[in-house]
Amino acid sequence: MPDWRKLVQRRLSGLALDFTEKEEIHTELAAHLEESYEALCTEGLPEQDAVQKTLAQAGDWKDLQRKIFSVKRRRQPMHKRVHQLWIPGLLAMALSTAFLMTVQRLGFQPRMVSWKEADIVFNVPWLLLLPFIGAVGTYISSRAGGTRGTVLLASVFPVIALTAAFLLMFPISWIIERIMGSQGDFRNVAAVLLEDGIGWILVPGAALLAGGLFTHALFGRRSSSRETAIG
Repeated sequence: MPDWRKLVQRRLSGLALDFTEKEEIHTELAAHLEESYEALCTEGLPEQDAVQKTLAQAGDWKDLQRKIFSVKRRRQPMHKRVHQLWIPGLLAMALSTAFLMTVQRLGFQPRMVSWKEADIVFNVPWLLLLPFIGAVGTYISSRAGGTRGTVLLASVFPVIALTAAFLLMFPISWIIERIMGSQGDFRNVAAVLLEDGIGWILVPGAALLAGGLFTHALFGRRSSSRETAIG
């Protein structure tokens, strides 16, 4: 009996989908062809004829490949975005916030470093944990089939959210000033936080990205090895 899975992999070798999606399609199609083949053999058809008739059911393999790709790319793009970016990104942000609160409650005080007439605050224990948080976000996004850009975006999601929060303080301050008719404090706070962006944005972002890059490289090598072994 033919190895239907290997046959499907060869015929659909140009399918431009991620590894997980291709594995699902190969498994489902191979199972369907095997069932058809066995049914034809049960009816008394010679093995070679059963193979040819089973393959004929798939029709033009290139056309089938185009149809599969088209259907997969149209199906639930938002659903994929949620699982590849939002869930791992929000989880990374929640873990980052929880660990920051934990190290503060444990009494670890931030270290202040003077650089070019500016005082930069570093929370060292928190920074040491951030690569692991970036790795978690990257791993979950990779498991969901995220592209390189998506998984790395998920790893640095906490810093992106923090930057957005800082920047939102400017329009919020402007709105409050117009409503209250007085000078607000949000703009001053935001300016201070942005000046301290090295300690709260750049360095944490680099730590998250380092964990994300390492995990993506490791996960990518394992996936490639696994795909090569299967092929």
